[in-house]
Amino acid sequence: MSRLSIEHISKWFGTNRVLHDISFSFQPGEVNMIIGPSGCGKTVLLKCIVGLVHPEEGKVYFGDLDFLQADVETRRTVLRNLGMLFQSSALFDSMTVGENVAFPLRVFTQYGEAEIQDRVSYCLERVGLAGVQRKYPAELSGGMKRRVGLARAIALNPHYLFCDEPNSGLDPLTARRIDALIQEITGEFHTTTVVVTHDLKSVLEMGQKILFLYEGKAEWQGEKKEMVDNLDALPLNLQAFLRASGLVQR
Repeated sequence: MSRLSIEHISKWFGTNRVLHDISFSFQPGEVNMIIGPSGCGKTVLLKCIVGLVHPEEGKVYFGDLDFLQADVETRRTVLRNLGMLFQSSALFDSMTVGENVAFPLRVFTQYGEAEIQDRVSYCLERVGLAGVQRKYPAELSGGMKRRVGLARAIALNPHYLFCDEPNSGLDPLTARRIDALIQEITGEFHTTTVVVTHDLKSVLEMGQKILFLYEGKAEWQGEKKEMVDNLDALPLNLQAFLRASGLVQR
């Protein structure tokens, strides 16, 4: 089921067309990045892929399965193999850290309590938060919350990992730590990882295959090396996006 691809995705909100005929193939075992300026449609596209928003046109394939046309039970099977790290971390404030990480295990598996606790401990240790199971989200820093969110996202050992602006609002050192964790987990579990970001530092740090959106359109796609080494050959909007970051030569 490791294949993930989208074909001709278009989405309207009322009369406003926010995605225009987007197709892309995401590579397993790599960090695939959807980049572009704020408001270009990155998060809407991500929500279309995972089923939180239904596009008016197009297909989403997990393996050979047309996800958008699948029945509820089949979609649930796909979701069992999907991990999601939200921009806000989206932790349950009334639950402890351990209960947050255990949540998808209780929903999607028949594990016994001992198995659940073992998996929670492993996932928290994997993101450098061993021993914090009994704390509540309000007791954590922003970076720690993001790492708890990542621990929860990998709890089911997913084939697919989706991250929406994973280092937004974090200090530079913590942001790079989150990037490194995502990169390590992608290699370790051979996930098909999709990261939405407008942070070029993240792109340069961990990006491999890249889709650039501008005003809801796919203006460019390719490998990071191709993008960095051939700046003058890129579409003008992508050139401007890269140069505005100050991380590439003007």
